[in-house]
Amino acid sequence: MQKAFLNPTPEQTFEVVGQGTYDFAKILAHSRELQLAGDVAGACESRFQAFQRLAGLIPDDEPVNLEWNHRNSRAALELIHASAIDHFLIDDFEMSAAMLEMLLDLDPEDHLEGSELLAFDYLAMDEDELFDEVINDVPDKSASRELLLLWSAYKRDGKLPEGELKRFKNRFTPFFAEFTAQEHPADAAYLCDIESERPTVAAQARELWLRTENLWVLWPGFIEALRASR
Repeated sequence: MQKAFLNPTPEQTFEVVGQGTYDFAKILAHSRELQLAGDVAGACESRFQAFQRLAGLIPDDEPVNLEWNHRNSRAALELIHASAIDHFLIDDFEMSAAMLEMLLDLDPEDHLEGSELLAFDYLAMDEDELFDEVINDVPDKSASRELLLLWSAYKRDGKLPEGELKRFKNRFTPFFAEFTAQEHPADAAYLCDIESERPTVAAQARELWLRTENLWVLWPGFIEALRASR
């Protein structure tokens, strides 16, 4: 008996219908339980195996858009995104990028805002042309976009562009403060703030640092240049 299939909808999207190892909603929930229990490796493996099974369902010869409002299909998209983050955090930027490219093919509306992480991946891979394409999909007036533009210019020219730097300092002051600070503790106060219904901008700035910290270990010169500009 076939355990999973793509069910077409009148909206020209597809629903991932499946049971057992193709019940992506259940797998997503279980991976979160593993993560909360401290089994990070188990959670990551669970998400990656789910991604591999989903990839096996997607045909190579025709476009497939998954239905966001379908529970199992949305969970499948969330698993791809989560596994891309897992690979990003261990510096496997190529795998992370490949997953996010698949995610955007399956969800062109980019409900999970995978374009942002993909832009970081492309910069880490020195894929400047691909970065130039995807940066247009990162929301305007966001701190992440300004940070990406600054890092991109620094990687290409070895210096920070004055206009972008001034904009980052003036429009995203808490983010500039966070990225030039010496310490970034994920302490109880931060966790309470970021998990609240309306986290402060300062907490959001720290979250962005913590989500990208592995990059600054690999490329500390950028952060040093930011600190020198204070």
